[in-house]
Amino acid sequence: MSASQSAARRTVLKGAAALAGVVGAGAGLSACSTETNSGAGGPAVPKEPVDLGAVGEVPVGGAKLFRERKLVVSCPAAGEYKAFSAQCTHAGCVLDKIDAGEGNCPCHGSRFDVATGKVLRGPASAPLPAVPVKAENGRLIAG
Repeated sequence: MSASQSAARRTVLKGAAALAGVVGAGAGLSACSTETNSGAGGPAVPKEPVDLGAVGEVPVGGAKLFRERKLVVSCPAAGEYKAFSAQCTHAGCVLDKIDAGEGNCPCHGSRFDVATGKVLRGPASAPLPAVPVKAENGRLIAG
């Protein structure tokens, strides 16, 4: 193999490696927002009122994640409710659980205070958007 053929071969191999790296990075980025965790296909906050169920489902001093509705509701005192979008402000994944008053994003580990929406741990830097919520005839209505 001549020197010019060897140099051309190295150029082709470097280009192929670079292309593989770009494709791999794209696949990694798409994994950030998988179908099961993604908020894609729906708004971060409801456009119309949503019935979340009986007020008793949210314990006084606690919170409940309504994952299918992409909402989290807390009850700091009897009859007082606060609601926030459960869609992470970093990459749009929906929170998967509440642990010790903190909502967890399964995609990158962001944590949010479910009573205030405040970011407790990044990579998210913006708080969860507040959603109006009220108790009406023993039911929680958000939006």
